[in-house]
Amino acid sequence: VSSASLFFSLLSLSLSLSLFLGIPLPFPFQQRGKQVQEMIIGLDNLVFNLFEAFYMTREKTLPENIIFFRDGVSEGQFKHVLGKELLAIREACRMAGRKVGKEYRPSITLVVVQKRHHTRIFAANPADRVGKSENIPAGTVVDHSITHPFENEFFLCSHAGIQGTSKPAKYYVLHDDAEFSADQLQCLVYNLCHTYARCPRSVSIPSPVYYAHLAAFRARSYVERYLDMNPHNINIPKMAEALEIDTQYRRQLFYA
Repeated sequence: VSSASLFFSLLSLSLSLSLFLGIPLPFPFQQRGKQVQEMIIGLDNLVFNLFEAFYMTREKTLPENIIFFRDGVSEGQFKHVLGKELLAIREACRMAGRKVGKEYRPSITLVVVQKRHHTRIFAANPADRVGKSENIPAGTVVDHSITHPFENEFFLCSHAGIQGTSKPAKYYVLHDDAEFSADQLQCLVYNLCHTYARCPRSVSIPSPVYYAHLAAFRARSYVERYLDMNPHNINIPKMAEALEIDTQYRRQLFYA
């Protein structure tokens, strides 16, 4: 949802599984030459708002495990994600603990999802090839040989290739308090690819990431008229007002 010609982009977080609460807002991103770096500012407050929504709709309980899917970052930005955003999530947990009056330290698993790569996977056995394009079957995982020898990463082709060559998503597990086994996390990611409301089949990335994209695109349509090439002329109060969502729709997938 961002481009090098804009000085502001839009972020939307979505809380996965049974509660999707989009929170779109404008945030500044860093631009070095032609490279755009999307960094989340104020993540602690955003996650805290999600905790509040979860707490009020789940019989006043907080999640025991948090799985944070991060999209839009390159390998060179992993250090920032670990050094800034992971700490912001932990700060949000402390804020939630103070709010409910008890210590709150859930396990946090941070996974980066990437689609911008040039890796393609093919089945060596002709019997395993699917369709006219002879793609690999949906659910194929590769976590060795072509992955990092020490880091926790894997490729997952979660969708069936209907036309052309299937492109797997690449997943980097930057942090994992829950100590998931490789099979557990890969199965969880694959299962989340089956919960996208717009498609009766599995999709290429987990549905929370898709929903975050949809919420951000919808938010951009609300504020596009307030965007300007000059960052000093952007009307932040008007943008914030345009992004106010009626309370009856805030916990609905109206943007899907």
